[in-house]
Amino acid sequence: MRLNIKISINMSGSITFTMVKPAAVADGHAAAILAKIAEGGFKIKALKMTRLSKEQAEQFYAIHSERPFFGSLVKSMSSGPIIAAMLEKDNAVEAFRAYIGATNPAEAAAGTIRKTYGKSIEDNAVHGSDSDDNAQLEAGYFFSQFERF
Repeated sequence: MRLNIKISINMSGSITFTMVKPAAVADGHAAAILAKIAEGGFKIKALKMTRLSKEQAEQFYAIHSERPFFGSLVKSMSSGPIIAAMLEKDNAVEAFRAYIGATNPAEAAAGTIRKTYGKSIEDNAVHGSDSDDNAQLEAGYFFSQFERF
């Protein structure tokens, strides 16, 4: 028996990773945020709802472990369910970061996801990868190759 398997490899720059954060999920904004992401021309290539344990949140955000906000970030990110998504678009990381707005919702441009749905720097509605390399790593943290479309 011979299997014909097509393997799809995303080129650098075409994917990014996002999470709808626990506060936004708890506030009932997940569907509106996902709709806004789609309206922005981002294709959802993988999607799941899950909950990060404290240890998983610490591991995911380990790059910030020496920062003063690390403990409160971990607490916030492990406080309830999140929606993880891998998105595709040309120049995805840069395009998505511009689309979601500044980390601090108070400084985000009108109409951006963080301005519309964010409450604070930590509860700013969504996570967005900050580089192509991190987008690949972060997507790999949540999605196997069999979960990507």
